[in-house]
Amino acid sequence: MTESWIPVGEASDFPIENLPFGVFSSARGGPRIGVAIGDRVVDVRAVAEAGLLEGACDRSMLLEPALNALFGSGRATMRAVRERVAALLRADGDPSLRERGADAFVVPSADVRMHVPVEIGDYVDFYSSLEHATNLGRLFRPDSDPLLPNWRWIPIGYHGRSATIVVDGTPITRPSGQRKPPQSVAPVFGPTAMLDIELEVGFFTGKPNAMGTPVAINDALDHIAGVVLVNDWSARDIQAWEYQPLGPFLGKSFATTISPWVVTLDALEPFRTHGPKQEPEPLEYLQSGAAASFEIDLAVDVQTARMRERGLPAQTISRTTFRDMYWNMAQQLAHATVNGALTRPGDLFASGTISGSAPDSYGSLIELTWRGERPIALADGETRTFLQDGDEVTLRGWCEKPGVRRIGFGAARGTISARRG
Repeated sequence: MTESWIPVGEASDFPIENLPFGVFSSARGGPRIGVAIGDRVVDVRAVAEAGLLEGACDRSMLLEPALNALFGSGRATMRAVRERVAALLRADGDPSLRERGADAFVVPSADVRMHVPVEIGDYVDFYSSLEHATNLGRLFRPDSDPLLPNWRWIPIGYHGRSATIVVDGTPITRPSGQRKPPQSVAPVFGPTAMLDIELEVGFFTGKPNAMGTPVAINDALDHIAGVVLVNDWSARDIQAWEYQPLGPFLGKSFATTISPWVVTLDALEPFRTHGPKQEPEPLEYLQSGAAASFEIDLAVDVQTARMRERGLPAQTISRTTFRDMYWNMAQQLAHATVNGALTRPGDLFASGTISGSAPDSYGSLIELTWRGERPIALADGETRTFLQDGDEVTLRGWCEKPGVRRIGFGAARGTISARRG
């Protein structure tokens, strides 16, 4: 395990083995590219302007206010930048930062404001958890097979709205739309009464493909720049009325929260693993013998307004793992481009809700409460079926195993506020 001259606690998400990329502002300006280390942020722009990253990449891409250019340069270039930053941060490494004054290049995390790290052109959300798809099938089609006939053959997905992707900490306004209560003949308009979460992991694309040229399954990971946590907020009553026959629309497009730090696949390499066996065997373009899943532990925390008033901490309502997702990231990207569709640096592809087999490992409230039939009991005596105004939801993710330093993703948080107007 490598040691940094910047102190990093054992429980930190950001040891020197991680060094995720993000975009931040501080008193010195911004937005600008940074790298997280412990409870500090390395100002990559300042380091590049000082000439300390020469040879790692074209300096101009590190002076940008977003990560698109760096991501588009490919994983080898990103690796070179991380390795050079790591050399500057190692306790026994290049002392240039310390000699020039660390305060000129390193900022406390508490003093920065994080931004969405890339200019997101397209956003795709998949439906790749067997357990989640099965649970929803049982809820909505109790008298038939919970999985539709195509589910085990293709990674199902839909195109979301990139303009409403927001970063950790951004308030979420309760959306309004058409809903059709069971007892009503006609739909009604108003704020959603079934505001939900979806615990997901997403990846940003890096090196683009050419239009008309699919990304081959065995090349797919080379086109992925890194990974973030994703909360695809969902208005279940709006969604239930609108989704047939074309799928999710206004019930999903009002907000999607991501964690601000992009964890690279190089940092995740020690946690790479094979996913579950797929039956039937996928079609050839989705077949690969390479491990393309990752052992990422995940949790959902909820803190109500009353809990905050009473000084009570957030309560974990779900724990699950990314490891067991049926369709992996390589298959998702290969399928998304098999028709020749173009990807660009910074496109976001989310996994879909991640649920395990145990009731306390479901990644959405519609599953955890079985569509409201089984309310969640909170520590202060409150209960929840779906989210109320003032509730704060936090997604967390981390990787750990013996002999390897723990790395994490930071948080993806959002607090619900009442609808406007």
